[in-house]
Amino acid sequence: MDTVVSKDGTVIAYDKSGNGPALITVIGALNQRSDDFNVALAALLAERFTVYNYDRRGRGDSTDTPPYAVQREVEDIAALVEAAGGSACIYGTSSGGILALEASRQLDSLTKVAMYEPPCIIDDTRPARPADYVRQLNTMVADNRRGDAVAYFMTVAAGVPAEYVSGMRTQPFWARLESLAHTIAYDGLVMGNTMSGNPLPTEWANVKTPTLIADGGQTLAFQTAAMALADLLPNGEHRTLPDQPHNVDPEAITPVLIDYFTA
Repeated sequence: MDTVVSKDGTVIAYDKSGNGPALITVIGALNQRSDDFNVALAALLAERFTVYNYDRRGRGDSTDTPPYAVQREVEDIAALVEAAGGSACIYGTSSGGILALEASRQLDSLTKVAMYEPPCIIDDTRPARPADYVRQLNTMVADNRRGDAVAYFMTVAAGVPAEYVSGMRTQPFWARLESLAHTIAYDGLVMGNTMSGNPLPTEWANVKTPTLIADGGQTLAFQTAAMALADLLPNGEHRTLPDQPHNVDPEAITPVLIDYFTA
């Protein structure tokens, strides 16, 4: 494990592996760098890149500095780019993809962006997120109802049926999810109004960084949003990985990322 210190003093932990061009991977909600998926993806990508698999602030071995702001997470990425030698490509999954896009909007040092299924909702094919979603999450965490916050995210944002969530709460992994409950609101702020059923932010049309948006084709709302984002970005590109779920198989996404980042 290595660390960098972000602009506000937050310590960001990361694992560095492989050789080749620098590639930063950005995790989504309720994830940390030590999760099996992230470790497997980093190992596959390390055959072609120098991979920086990091814990976003408030997760795993990284520290946290309140109050939270999306800008602080962009500064975390900037610190990682500096550690990587001054330039890097970046790949984000789910809400991590939107964070990667925002970072590329601000940092010229990010040369290419790829993301998988940013969970934007731009029409009525999936229920929009409640307007008070972030406030509800923060209230639950402040009241020490961390399990309720995770369940709220699962049902309201992720679309998991309530009966499935009830069963999940009895499983050993639930405690780990509760430990990350305070960061769910962070991802809510990263997503902003992009899960409201309204069109994507027009300011993203100013992002010139080459960007690949991939989806798995199983969720119509996410595929529709991926295609719309690729159309909106001046250098956007869309690709569908057939029959892949939101938690994409590392072996399915790795060849796509290698092709894109080495082109």
